[in-house]
Amino acid sequence: MDPRIKKLAEILTNYSIKIKKGDTIIVNGGTEAKDLVLEVCRLILEKGAFPRLNMDLPGFAYIYYKTASDEQLRAFPKITEFEVKNSDGVISIGSDYNTKELTNVNPKKISMRMKVVRPIQDFRINQNNWVIVDFPTHALAQDAEMSLHEFEDFVFNATNIEWENESKKQDKLKKLLDNASTVRIVGEDTDISFSIKGRKAIKCDGHRNMPDGEVFIAPVDNSVNGHIAYSFPASYAGKEVTEIKLWFKEGRVVKFSADKNEDMLKEAINTDDGAKKIGEFGIGLNYTIKNHVKNTLFDEKIGGTIHLALGMAYPEGGGKNKSAIHWDMIKDLRKKGQIIIDGKCIQKNGKWMI
Repeated sequence: MDPRIKKLAEILTNYSIKIKKGDTIIVNGGTEAKDLVLEVCRLILEKGAFPRLNMDLPGFAYIYYKTASDEQLRAFPKITEFEVKNSDGVISIGSDYNTKELTNVNPKKISMRMKVVRPIQDFRINQNNWVIVDFPTHALAQDAEMSLHEFEDFVFNATNIEWENESKKQDKLKKLLDNASTVRIVGEDTDISFSIKGRKAIKCDGHRNMPDGEVFIAPVDNSVNGHIAYSFPASYAGKEVTEIKLWFKEGRVVKFSADKNEDMLKEAINTDDGAKKIGEFGIGLNYTIKNHVKNTLFDEKIGGTIHLALGMAYPEGGGKNKSAIHWDMIKDLRKKGQIIIDGKCIQKNGKWMI
């Protein structure tokens, strides 16, 4: 086995989540991530805990959404709910074999299902003992326009680092945001502002995402005004939406556009009332990630970028917005961009001024 896989498994089980003897830990994974899945399960067993393995079969999601009736899509998954509520932690290992699998699926069917399963996802989030990771596969390497070997290097360089040290580095930015009132983001075709007064920033230091590397905070409801043109394509339910532009007034999307799959953007925004609002403002801090690879888990961590997510706000920092969606969209500030906090520029063209 690649020793980097062993190292990643150790990080996931010894650092990312807490595991103690007797715990039941759900392990979600796919066949292409078999080596990492098995190593994670082995380490869980060594701790005297119990892995509950759920394996994803390639092609099932496509068959499900193409075939399921509205009645089936609206049916609440009671068994999944029981499993999640009777577990002590979750490790989810992504292993995409076809990132475009759901491109021709009706987005309304996906949106309908997401509303149904949202309570389970909310419970898992509030459980506060979970982590998601993407295993390097041919499909992800193709999206990144790399060979599999190159993409493996890219992934493991971003994940297998000393996260305790990275956590300490994030303290300064967290403290600054915790005591701030206003944020303004300026960049190409972008000028957007909002309040963060009274909200608390959350460090992302390897406990929820892998790779990680950001600090985020929830904007105050109804405070977002202005417009933003996102830099990279944003994937949602398997569909790539490009050249996204959003206009906000008093916290809500009042106008939107996209060059490709604008219908998907419209469907997402109309999922529910909360989907029209910003639930998260995040600042990318992982400087080992330099290139956009069409994967939000990596792209939102790029040092010198920010992301504003439509939909659900994480409650840890005082966020109030509720929605069935949480869709991160990324703005690159490394060429012509500024982050302005309480009237002071703290980052210009991706370089810190503090």
